[in-house]
Amino acid sequence: MAVIYAVLGIFDSIPQFDILALVVLVIIGIIIILLIRLLLMLIPAVLLALVVWFFTNSLFWAGITFLVVAALSLLKKL
Repeated sequence: MAVIYAVLGIFDSIPQFDILALVVLVIIGIIIILLIRLLLMLIPAVLLALVVWFFTNSLFWAGITFLVVAALSLLKKL
């Protein structure tokens, strides 16, 4: 535990590091939130593409279905 505190103590001597670390963590948090929202928005498109693939056994039609439903979902959010 002393080694961890010693390593973390190095960063205390750099005052700009705290601000930089905060900015980086906020950016990472925003990216994670946006990715989660995107994944939640694409769930219907994925489910419908799976249904089409199950019935047709065609990745082409499943891909078309995914793109159409994803585009409609994006247009609905605007």
